[in-house]
Formats: sequence, structure tokens, C-alpha cells
Amino acid sequence: MRLVIFTEPQQGATHDDLLRVAKAAEDGGYDGFFRSDHYLKMGGVSGLPGPTDAWITLAALAVQTSRIRLGTLVSSATFRLPGPLAIAVAQVDAMSGGRIEFGLGGGWFEEEHQAYGIPFPALGERFDRLEEQLEIITGLWETPAGSTYDFGGKHYQVSGSPALPKPVQSPRPPVIVGGHGKKRTPYLAARYATEFNVPFSKIEDIPAQFDRVRAAADALGRTEPLAFSAAAVLCVGRDDAEVRRRAAAIGREQEEMRANGGVVGTPSEAVDIIRRYAEAGASRLFLQVLDLSDLDHVELVASEVAPRL
Repeated sequence: MRLVIFTEPQQGATHDDLLRVAKAAEDGGYDGFFRSDHYLKMGGVSGLPGPTDAWITLAALAVQTSRIRLGTLVSSATFRLPGPLAIAVAQVDAMSGGRIEFGLGGGWFEEEHQAYGIPFPALGERFDRLEEQLEIITGLWETPAGSTYDFGGKHYQVSGSPALPKPVQSPRPPVIVGGHGKKRTPYLAARYATEFNVPFSKIEDIPAQFDRVRAAADALGRTEPLAFSAAAVLCVGRDDAEVRRRAAAIGREQEEMRANGGVVGTPSEAVDIIRRYAEAGASRLFLQVLDLSDLDHVELVASEVAPRL
């Protein structure tokens, strides 16, 4: 099981906060450091100093780290046009020496769109735009150098693109698609993704969603192996008192987090939970760290949990 630190900077974080956590994750031997892509805080937090852009953040981290994988879980297709997004991700991949992973979703948080003047179409159109963006972005990256790329869709049209720059990773950076949808989500993952992710779900519900993606891949005749992962909130302490303190710091109840697949408890309990994710079919687990000031939390899991997996 590979472990990734996953952050939610819209809840309140500076770049320096994110850099400290990314370096702690790198020093601790984690597989990756990922962040959400949101422009508005959620719930009863101040969100100060305000949102940060995911790809600007990752560009900086690309030159401030050396080993760890970097990516989004997930960027929203409503936020950016596919051509410029393909350029930005390819550029950040080059800046990182080929360590970028590209998570893309349809977008769901209407209030953040309203707050920053971003159009928010109906659900069906958001999925249509997501599919076209996945087709265009992967198509641009995979077009041979010296050739051009064209695409004619309902929402986006591309004509005579030189399809540059190319990412360092060939033919493209890993693409992550995730969610709980039973039809279009599995299809999009099977058609375009390198990895499929189930976020914040009861562990017992995960195998069925993985099976839907496998069935979609079989129906498409896909031969390339597809990786499977999950995301879960992290709240681990050396003893029960430390677990309670960390839960209080993020305003969550231990039982609520556990009921929704959270990695909650002592290091031994965390190991048991993560093993259940492995048994469900996940080969990578994104650990949602909500208190970015608590670097000891990140270091504890690296030293007391990861070696036992």
C-alpha cells in the first residue's frame, strides 16, 4: 500500500504551510503530496488567508521538492479551458522532472463558482465537458511531436494545434478519475484514466465500485492495467488521548470518521484499517490531513504505521 498526504488548502493555508507539509511528507517517505482544487472554504472555518490556485501551488512545489509525486485530487473541469490546462500541467511536469499526476473531475461545489464568477452548468453538461476535456488533454499530450491535433466537440473545438509542450512523462502523466457514480464515472475512468479513486466511502462499499470500473474497462476492450485507490480522513495518535485531541482540532467526531472509512485510532488500529483498504482492492491510499500545522501527525504515520504495511 502506497500512502499519499492529501490536503484541503481552501480550508485555510498559505503556501508556506503547504510547503512544510510537502517536505515532511517527502522526508517521511510518502508516495505523494496532493491537494484539492477548490476556491471556497467549506463548513465552519475562516478559510484565511483565502484560497490558493492548485496548479500555481504545484508549480512552486515542483521546484521545492525532489522526489515526491505531486498532483490534484481533483481539478475541476469547470475551472479551466482544456488547452491551457494541458499546457500548464505539462509545464509543471517538466518543472518537477516528471513527478506530476493529473486528477480531473466534473466539479460539484456550486457556491465556489458563484463566488468567483465561474459558470456552473447542469450535471449532465458538466459530465459532457469533463469527457471532452479528458479527450482533448490526453489527445494533446499523446500527439507525436511534429504532428497536429484536432477535436470537434459540442463544447470545445481544437484546430491545427501543435500539441505542445509535451510532458516529461511519456506518453502522458498519470490521469486520475474518481467518484461514486455507477455509469458515466466508471466509463470515463476506464476510457481515460491511469488510476481510479473512491473518495471518503465505507470500506465495504469500495469493491463494488472498483468492479464497475473493471466491467467498463472490459466492455471497452481495455488492455492497459488500471490502478485503484481510495481517500480517507486521517486522525492517528499514539494513544486514545492524542486521537481525541486531533479529532477535536479538526472539529470531527471519531465515530463519524470511522463510519465513513476514516483512518482513525492508534498506529495499530490504523494499520488494521489500511489493510482493509488493501483487501478491498486499493493499492494506494490518500490520507486527508486537515490540520496542516500538525507535522507530528504526518511524521507519526510515517514512522509508526507505514513500516508495518
